[in-house]
Amino acid sequence: MQHSFKKFKSFSQSLFISFEGIEGSGKTTQIQFLKTYFENKGYKVLLLREPGGTVFGERLRTAILESSSPIDPLAEAHLFASSRAQLLSEKILPHLSQEKSVVLLDRYLDSSIAYQGVARGLGVQTIIDLHSHKPLNIVPNKTFYLKIDIETSMDRQNARGAEKDYFEKEEKSFYQNLIDGYDQASELFSDRIEIIDAKRELEAIRLDIEKSVATL
Repeated sequence: MQHSFKKFKSFSQSLFISFEGIEGSGKTTQIQFLKTYFENKGYKVLLLREPGGTVFGERLRTAILESSSPIDPLAEAHLFASSRAQLLSEKILPHLSQEKSVVLLDRYLDSSIAYQGVARGLGVQTIIDLHSHKPLNIVPNKTFYLKIDIETSMDRQNARGAEKDYFEKEEKSFYQNLIDGYDQASELFSDRIEIIDAKRELEAIRLDIEKSVATL
């Protein structure tokens, strides 16, 4: 499969790390743990989410997640790519240009592969082609895929008791397609994506992630 992605490179000890997973995988919790880990080591840490992180991105986030009617899959893919390009240009790359800085990002390219490429049926190559130009061809130093099964996802979502958004309202078959999409991304980019068993205790997951980033 053809791609022109380039891992983020820096000469200032800066790191770009993303987190992926279906709903209820624990991304938010582990990102907060890792933020504390890096801050204790003297890094300047920036937490961001997709879609969002900029005024432009947050407006797109609202438009997508609060949509009451189906969005065309190709439109979905372009909306996420637009938000991502702005986030890279406005927030991510400027922050990483500073000495000893870290960006921790909740969702990135691999979400588009899973959600629009596989679950929506656009095809993985379509998403890769969409990200073939700067700055979208820049990928993180490391991506943690917090993997859980559908039952765990549903149980955790129900425990939250929160109103479900545009994607959370999908059927179980959609979630299985998401898992398949993340598995494909993990195989395609095995040098960057590390699969973490996220059904375990939070502390065990935290320690595995910290051990991994210590080698970056």
